[in-house]
Amino acid sequence: MRKSERVLITGGAGFIGSHLCDNLVASGYDVICLDSLFTGSKSNIFHLFGKPNFEFLRHDVTEPLRLEVDRIFNFACPASPIHYQHDPVHTVRTSVLGAINMLKLAHRCNARILQASTSEVYGDPLNHPQNEDDWGNVNPVGPRACYDEGKRCAETLFFDYRRQYSIDIRVVRIFNTYGPRMHISDGRVVSNFVVQALKGLPLTVADGNQTRSFCFVDDLVRGVLDYMDLDDAPPGPVNLGNPEETSIQQLAEIVLRLCDSKSNITYVPKPEDDPKRRRPDISRATALFGWEPSTELEEGLGNTAAWFRKVLQRVAE
Repeated sequence: MRKSERVLITGGAGFIGSHLCDNLVASGYDVICLDSLFTGSKSNIFHLFGKPNFEFLRHDVTEPLRLEVDRIFNFACPASPIHYQHDPVHTVRTSVLGAINMLKLAHRCNARILQASTSEVYGDPLNHPQNEDDWGNVNPVGPRACYDEGKRCAETLFFDYRRQYSIDIRVVRIFNTYGPRMHISDGRVVSNFVVQALKGLPLTVADGNQTRSFCFVDDLVRGVLDYMDLDDAPPGPVNLGNPEETSIQQLAEIVLRLCDSKSNITYVPKPEDDPKRRRPDISRATALFGWEPSTELEEGLGNTAAWFRKVLQRVAE
């Protein structure tokens, strides 16, 4: 991207979006951070207020928007089960109407646009590891469908706009990502375990044999930006995630050790439609723009635990 370009980040006050804002503001781009603050927080971007190349706009992407921009990163959508199931109709509206509104904006401005899709489009995968040619195994009427099917529909819209209007699109499928600024009560496994360990509460494990692949947020953001910077790139989809597979039992044990916690592990019922295994095939991202994650799990979890420790200390004070 050229430093003179104007960049719009929807969901910019959220976990990943705020790290994108940090990177692009520091690089000198003119950044507009758009967020409804449904799950995002001004605390994630407060340090950017007052910078001449940063602007915050409180707006819901389900409503039309008229701006002049050169690049759009569409990250607006609640991404944790607790949040996206809180108002499932609004989750679908955010994914679908948000995609339409951002694609209309990209069409009018002739802007390149990136869609933050998700590994959830694979559902409970039939193939392992998951590659971008897999069509997925999603329950369309289950409690997770508002997010899974909303994101799948958003991908459809992106590719139809490309075919119909020749829009320059990028679609990334993001696997489990963690790091500082995760919501303290988002219900995701990393934030749950770290907060429980730091508070001395039992770590609640649904199925210790389930697996996930955990990518540190800095690595993820680097992949997103590298792909967006690539001219004449294929539209995707492209998996971004860590191909190292970790069981939930292993994750719990690592967190307990890093947090020096005496908490026990307790087992609870598995959520409905929760995938049993999840690991990305990232060969497409590696071939296209040389990307692969570099942060080891223990290093990333240590940084994440240190951040949550500070948050909990401020809450206590």
